[in-house]
Amino acid sequence: MSEYIYHQLAEHMDKLPGGFPATNEGLELRILKHLFNVDQAKMAMHLNLIAEPVSVIARRAGLGEDETREMLEEMADKGLIYDIHQPEKPPLYMACHFMVGIWEFQVNRLDIDFIKDVDEYMKRYLINPQVWKENPQLRTIPIGESIPNPTEVSPYEQAENIIDGHEKFLVADCICRKEKTIVGEACDQPLETCLIMGSADFYERHGIGRKISKAEAHEIIASADKNGLVLQSANYKQAGFICSCCGDCCGILRNIKQYPKPGTLIPSAYYAVVDQEICSACETCLTRCQMEAIQVNGYAQILDDRCIGCGLCVTTCETGALCLRRKSEDDQPYIPKDLSESLIRLARKRGVMKTPDLIIMGLRSKIDRFLSSR
Repeated sequence: MSEYIYHQLAEHMDKLPGGFPATNEGLELRILKHLFNVDQAKMAMHLNLIAEPVSVIARRAGLGEDETREMLEEMADKGLIYDIHQPEKPPLYMACHFMVGIWEFQVNRLDIDFIKDVDEYMKRYLINPQVWKENPQLRTIPIGESIPNPTEVSPYEQAENIIDGHEKFLVADCICRKEKTIVGEACDQPLETCLIMGSADFYERHGIGRKISKAEAHEIIASADKNGLVLQSANYKQAGFICSCCGDCCGILRNIKQYPKPGTLIPSAYYAVVDQEICSACETCLTRCQMEAIQVNGYAQILDDRCIGCGLCVTTCETGALCLRRKSEDDQPYIPKDLSESLIRLARKRGVMKTPDLIIMGLRSKIDRFLSSR
């Protein structure tokens, strides 16, 4: 019976925009058993992407409100669902994707077996290159100093501007570098680099990150260039987080780098170009590039299909031979306005949560709210 529950939960999560596809080996079931006990798995299936109060979820689950509240709070504290707390209002609870979401919330709850299962699952099943190409969950933000003409940059393409659009900030350990540290494959990059803004209250409430000032947030972004880390943000304009990623550890970069044309999978408004006449072939750019997009043969050569326009090669080019160039209008990636639009686009690219499904979800929530209030 419990095995059936986990199968049902996996199917439920695969209907969310981020997806959670089944595998022949049952990797997804092993992951869920590590995260959820049976009662929590049952409860999770009563949540969706509409944030709802305890009374609604309790009615749907056929349980008392006190029991439901206790379970939901425990699940939120374990990073299995998302909770929203507002002053003088009852807390709301909603479902979470596995990635980006539940997985990142486990940064303080990792062990070797769990890491190995997730790593294998992500490598073989979760990173779908076609879906990422059409609507990725992350996008590259160029290092500010690498952009030749700042006036042509849209506000959402500047990490500094994204930071200035938020008021609360937390920094958390990079889960990718932390998992590599646990399995004995650590790199020499700093661990505490994940900048959280849109979910700062959630991270603080559940002890996942450390609260910092806006000035400290800017320092984290500036240190990415110094440490040779790619800035990746959520794929919508006023992004809720910015990661500082290395090609050795980052689950996204590490897996997408295996494809022949990673530059076509990661959305970026820029690409690197080189002036062959002044390039000294010093090879500094080789060590800076996280996507193996540069070859040096008398001078640096950019492999356009591999370049993700991060700008790391530009800022340390002593001769000024490298620069970023803006892509043509036709090649500019579409950046969703907000998280809701990003999720809806992602769901439609995966063929889930079509318009009738969204209407039914909304109606069901309204009916359950009405009935639970009687």
